[in-house]
Amino acid sequence: MFDKTMSLMIINYSLLSILITGNTLGEIAGEKAGIFKHGVPAFTVPQPDEAMNVLKEKASQLDVPLQVIPPLNANMLNGLKLGLEGEHQYVNAGLAVALCSSWLQRTGRPEAAHLEQTDSLPEQFIKGLTTASLQGRAQIVPDRCFDADNYGDLVFYLDGAHSPESLEVCGKWFSQQVLSYQPQDKSSHEFVSKHLNERVRKQTTQILLFNCMSVRDPQVLLPRLMESCANHGVRFKKALFVPNTSVYFKVGPHSVPPTEVDFSWQFALQKIWENIMHSNKGGDDKTTDVFSEDLKDDSEMCVRSGETSAVFSSLPLAIKWLRDTVQQNRSVRFQVLVTGSLHLVGDALKLIKK
Repeated sequence: MFDKTMSLMIINYSLLSILITGNTLGEIAGEKAGIFKHGVPAFTVPQPDEAMNVLKEKASQLDVPLQVIPPLNANMLNGLKLGLEGEHQYVNAGLAVALCSSWLQRTGRPEAAHLEQTDSLPEQFIKGLTTASLQGRAQIVPDRCFDADNYGDLVFYLDGAHSPESLEVCGKWFSQQVLSYQPQDKSSHEFVSKHLNERVRKQTTQILLFNCMSVRDPQVLLPRLMESCANHGVRFKKALFVPNTSVYFKVGPHSVPPTEVDFSWQFALQKIWENIMHSNKGGDDKTTDVFSEDLKDDSEMCVRSGETSAVFSSLPLAIKWLRDTVQQNRSVRFQVLVTGSLHLVGDALKLIKK
């Protein structure tokens, strides 16, 4: 156990935190600054002015050395890549390096001398940064439910983003992966590379699998995600909306049977999506060329089908439909972005990896 605090860090704020810690960014910053300890170094990343001013004021009151840390320079990784995908991870990596460096220096570790004498990172730092992993964040999982000839024709891109800012970052990451697919699963890398040329010639189709908590504002979340993807030339052909499995299938006497699930929230999400698509002249009108028309009449699998969307009664049925659709369209590679809720992403991972 540590007998005292060595250093502290505060990450960037988003409007999501307003739901939990305050009504404004200033109030959020004031709450977060409550962890400051007299004379203990603190680190943060660039913040909105309103938040940064509060942090500086609190730091001054407690004689806290507050440092604003820039993103990590990729050149410091000796040609390697961060283990976590996304440009925003270089911001997090810079903060992690600063925090660890401070701890080494304040505890008198010998590695601290290396940090003071050179601009390069210790080998242990590089190993940690390049091998770090976090399931459900910028994670790519090729579906393994098909034979070798069809392997990789259904690929899930999972990210638990659930705020406007994080969904914008998620959209950028997904778009970059769509435009230049690189398998992340090392165990499948050799096989995917072997068949990459064949699969590149296939038509690709992007699908959104989405849900979010009712306390979120989908009229902000969905446009932010769609605009981020569209800015990189990626547009979804269809959106699937499902309830979170973990919400309705808890163990215990108070679990809700599937027949009693309320889909009103999913219907609301679908309506917002369809309105956005109708108002977006850049939308793709060829959706029905790829997807099975039978979906509209499949009441067991689909609760409601729209022109560019569908509400499924459960996540397992949505994934089953995706797999069935892949089997019916073997010339297409389906790239499915699962996002909007950490619960949804966790549920999807359990089902995909079974």
